[in-house]
Amino acid sequence: MADEIKDGKVDVTRYMVKEGEKVNLKKYSTKCDVSIDKSQVKNLYFPQVIEKLKDLQEKLYAQNTYGLVVVLQAMDAAGKDGTINHVFASLNPGGVKVVSFKQPTTEEKDHDYMWRINKALPERGDIGIFNRSQYEDVIVTRIHDLVHQGQLPQNLVNKNIWEERYEQINNWEKYLRQNGFMMIKIFLHVSKEEQQKRLIDRIVNQQKNWKFSMSDINERQYWDRYQELYEEMISKTSKDISPWFIIPADQKWYTRYIVALITLQALKKVDPQFPKLDPEVQKQLETFKKLIAQVDVKELAEIQTRLSEKASKENKEN
Repeated sequence: MADEIKDGKVDVTRYMVKEGEKVNLKKYSTKCDVSIDKSQVKNLYFPQVIEKLKDLQEKLYAQNTYGLVVVLQAMDAAGKDGTINHVFASLNPGGVKVVSFKQPTTEEKDHDYMWRINKALPERGDIGIFNRSQYEDVIVTRIHDLVHQGQLPQNLVNKNIWEERYEQINNWEKYLRQNGFMMIKIFLHVSKEEQQKRLIDRIVNQQKNWKFSMSDINERQYWDRYQELYEEMISKTSKDISPWFIIPADQKWYTRYIVALITLQALKKVDPQFPKLDPEVQKQLETFKKLIAQVDVKELAEIQTRLSEKASKENKEN
């Protein structure tokens, strides 16, 4: 495993699902599966990746042509919120948009299932983080048979509806890519045992009581069905232009590091650059630089001080 790591950098393609590959989640580790030191990741490698992300995000924002969508899907308590906070909170908040997709509102139910997803897309130059996503409508909707309880005409609810939705989502993601919006999709793969520990922690730890939801406990009874549908969904929708990554989620420090690396890899593929200045603006800038070079900075500071003192005195007199 040592050959898979160079200077702390893990080859994240090991977690990428190739187009056409049939997924069996049991074959994917839920724990860190490479030989790497936890303290070095937390204190050295992870901060280095975050700094590189900041640099590329600034260029992405300045260039204002491409956008990036990061989709996070997982079982309850897999760590989506914590991952978003630790990986993306250090970036410029003006260029990051986080959207959490909960149960659809009445307004959202009055539209097609992709309506609320389209509304949440980031602008060019921005990074959009989807906490859950369009994939809720081929997972949760299917688990609880919500498609028969909604407003979709029942004659359209047939045995092919899920295959049709996979096709619709794939075509939509291809459309976004062709319009300059890249998408990376990450499944946080947590074990049933680790999920149980985290749910219990939410109950017994007062500082985490606010995270507890009875629905999390209720959904746990559908564990096997969720696993089955996630396997199908990932197999059907992992494409070269918008691949799925199945990453270990039992150890939060490793999960966050890999998500950061995957995001960094995606931004490197975009390769954003600071835009070149208009020739006339560049000419004005050069002139300004020459003028600045002729100014005595110390003298300029003294003038500023005197002006500030004068303004302060006038304010007191008034």
